Formats: sequence, C-alpha cells, structure tokens
Amino acid sequence: HGPYQPHEPGYGLDQPGYSPYEDEIPDLQARMLAIKNAKAYLLKTSTKSGLNLYDHFANILTKILDEQPTNTVDIIENISKDVKWAQFRKKMDTLRDEHSIPPTFEAAEKYKALFVKEGGEEEPDDLEDEMGQPSLPNVMETAFYFEQAGIGLNKDESYYIFLALKNLINIRPIQTCRFWGKILGLEMNYIIAEVQLQEGEEDEDIGEEGEEVFGEGEKEGEAEEEDEQKEKEAEPPKSTYKPPPEIPKEENGTGTNKYIYFVCNEPGTPWVKLPPVTPAQIVCARKIKKFFTGRLDAPVVSFPPFPGNEANYLRAQIARISAGTHVSPTGFYQFANEDDEEDEGADTYEENPEFEPPPVAEMVESLATWAHHVKGILKQGRCVWINPSQKSEEDEDDEEEEEEEGEEQQEERGPALLTLISEDEGMKDIPAWTAQASTDLIPRYSVAILQSNRWPGAYAFASGRKFENIYFGWGHKYSPESHTPALPPPVQAEFPSGPGITETVDPTVEEEMAFKAAQEDALAETEEEEDEEGEDD
Repeated sequence: HGPYQPHEPGYGLDQPGYSPYEDEIPDLQARMLAIKNAKAYLLKTSTKSGLNLYDHFANILTKILDEQPTNTVDIIENISKDVKWAQFRKKMDTLRDEHSIPPTFEAAEKYKALFVKEGGEEEPDDLEDEMGQPSLPNVMETAFYFEQAGIGLNKDESYYIFLALKNLINIRPIQTCRFWGKILGLEMNYIIAEVQLQEGEEDEDIGEEGEEVFGEGEKEGEAEEEDEQKEKEAEPPKSTYKPPPEIPKEENGTGTNKYIYFVCNEPGTPWVKLPPVTPAQIVCARKIKKFFTGRLDAPVVSFPPFPGNEANYLRAQIARISAGTHVSPTGFYQFANEDDEEDEGADTYEENPEFEPPPVAEMVESLATWAHHVKGILKQGRCVWINPSQKSEEDEDDEEEEEEEGEEQQEERGPALLTLISEDEGMKDIPAWTAQASTDLIPRYSVAILQSNRWPGAYAFASGRKFENIYFGWGHKYSPESHTPALPPPVQAEFPSGPGITETVDPTVEEEMAFKAAQEDALAETEEEEDEEGEDD
C-alpha cells in the first residue's frame, strides 16, 4: 500500500510511540481545569470599555441566530461593531423617549420674533411703503461690498441684524439709522445701531435726563444738610482743597453726543439706549484698557477709577472709534456756508451734489482722496473746547481767581472737520491707514477698501458714490507698546509740625516735686499779701 497520506484513516499508526487509545482515556480533572482557565480568561473585563470577550461572543451568536443573515462569515466584523455600539447607546424608556431640542430649533425660536409682526400674522405691507422708509439702512448691500474684501458677518446674521434694525425703527421715532458695527465681549457681544431721533423726540430725551439729574441734586442737598448738622455738633478742621471744575458734557446733537446709540447682544433681543457720554468718561477711557463682558450693568474695575459702568465705557469707546475712523471720499461732503470752512468748530456739513467719485485705483494709491467727516476729540474730552472756569460768579474774589486760572489755561484746537486722512500721524513705523483694492484680477469691478491700523477692526469701502464705515473688533486702540496702567498719585505730605500740636515730653518725678513746691510758695506769697492789705484797711 505504501505510506499513508494525511487524509487517510491509517495515517500515523506506523509512527513510534503512538497509541490509538490515548484519546479514549482522558484526564477529566485536567480537562475541567483547562476549561475553567479558558473561561476565566474570556471573562476578563477590558480596562477601556468595561466589556469582556465571553459576553461579547455570546451577544454576537445571539444576534446571528436571531437575525440569521446571509453570508455571516463576510459580515462578522460589522456584527461585532453593532453589538459594541449597542452597549453604549442611551437606554430609552419603552413608553416615552427623552425629548432633546436640536440646536437648529433653538436658533429658530430665538430669531422667530424678528419675522413676526407686533399684531401677529398679518398681510404683508406694500413694497412702496416698505421701501419708502429713508431711515432703514440697506445692511445686505453694505455686507455685499465688504464681503468683496473678506470683511463682515455671515449672510444669516447680517439679515437678522437687518430685521432687528427694522423693528427698532418701528418702535422708535427715528430719523436716520445706520449699522455702526459689532464689538466683541468675553461673555456676549454688542450689536450697535447709530441713530438720530426726530427733533421733537430729542427734546423729550433731554427732559428725561434733566429729571434724573434733578433727582440726584435733591439727594445731594439732603446729604449736605446732614453734613452741616454734623459739623455743628463737632467742627473738624476744614480742608482748603478745591477740586478742579467739572467739564460739562456736550449737548445732544453736537460733538461727541451728535448721535444716539442703541445696542443689543443678539438680533431679536430688546434694544437698549446708551446714555450720553461725558468728557470725564472719555478722558478716563484713554487711560485704561478693559475687555467688555457683554453686560451693560457690569462694573468697570480699573485705575484710575472709571466714572460709570460698562454702558458708559462702551459709549466712550464708540465716541473715540467714530471720531478716529469715520471717513468718506474727499469732496463728498461740503460745508453749508463758506464761513464754516474757516471756523474750526464747525460741525455741520451737507452732501455735495457736484461730487464726482475718483477711480478706485486713485483711492487706493493716494490717501488724500479720503477725509474725516466726524470731528476729532480734544484732550479735554470734548470736540469743542470750553473754559471750565467760566461759571456763574458769586464773589468778586472768586472772580479774580477764576480769571487768573482762565489766563493760564490755553485753548485747545484740534483738526478741522473734513481733514484729509493723509495728515494723520502714524505709530512709529506703522502708517495710520492702509488702502487696497478688493481684487487685482478684475480691477474694473474692484472696490476700494480702507483699513485703520490705529483702531484694528475699523474698515471703510468706496465704490462710485457709495461708501460706508463699519467696525468689528474688541473696541481697543492699537498700541505699539504694552499697556502700562497709570501710577497712583504720590503720598500726601504730613501736616506741618509746630508747638501747638507737638506732644511734650513727660516730666520726671523731681521736676514734678519742684513744680508743686513752686506752686505752694506762690500761694503762700499771695496769702501774705492779702493779709497785709487787710491790716492796712
């Protein structure tokens, strides 16, 4: 027959030491121990997933026998993955699943108020009435031009802001409205609208502010009466220090308070009117550097201390950014009167109907084609300088002192309105402005883009007779050096010492005894003199 092949039954019988009865008499204890060791190994729990191989194989076999798929050997890996994923899925109730709100639904609920009118679902207004509102700005058109240079927000947010401004115009009697920009915050952001109210409404706002100030005056009067009563009880030494005169704020509609600003954190939330800015707030805002939180009532903790909360600080920064970055093509605006050109304090201008826009290439190459149409802010914190010593004079002596102080103070003069931006000073080696075209590939349809390096985030575009300014940033001015807070004032000098306030040295026992003896001798002499005078009488 020859040697047996491996597939034949007799294969291996001729090998030495082979016994056909080895498998018929197994060692039961060894077999049971091997089975227990193997099962214990399969039951080892994974340190990553918390599962074991024994249960996993059992679940795989159960799934295969229950579903009985075709070609099981080809999809065994996918079945193993499905079994693992099933272990980590959230176990839902068999009667009612847990309700989860998708983020798209939350966003839709947030912006739902922008699409619903006040009276509910009504018929849409006529297009003539809608387009006949001169105060409503075309935010989408402005966003289109800035998008050519990669500046701005996404289209959805721009449209939401468009609707929010429309709601603001419907609520408030607004004459002009403009999307000023967006200031970023640590917790929430600020969307800012620059508006001008109608003439009658401005007077009402001034009256409301006057009432608030009047209420504060009453409180101050009561406090002064209490102080006078305390002084009568015990009169401490009065201080001779006189605080510097307070610089009054500019009236509504002029200077830094020319426009009124409304802010909201997100489109659809209520608009909040910012208070008018004061010179003290602007002067202090130049000395500090704080990030916004997004809460208008948040305190501003700084040194020097800021006179107000975050709403006042936001208003001060808006005034500073507007004064430094709002520009227009040269010649687009002109003074109403020729006398205003010579007057540096002129604050009114009008659109020039004969303006011919320069080509985009010229506006990019030369900064002389751009001009400021917002007056700069002086060191005093106002656009127009005022002598703080000129007040209602009560005493003649005070008048003379005020005149002397007024002579010492020099009048500040800033750049005139419609000054070219080419005259702006740079920061060391960095120019104040950078101009560029939106594209070099198709220069015929490009847009002139102007970027402020002094206020990062401030941009302007010009295309023909159309131009606009916008701001997207943190509301901070660029500084080539790191910000250094102001140092505290020097320590006050001690009160001059003299014999009236100097503490005397305690006398010794011998000095006290000598002093008492001298007093007794003086008394004895006075008594003798009195006795002698009585005898003479």
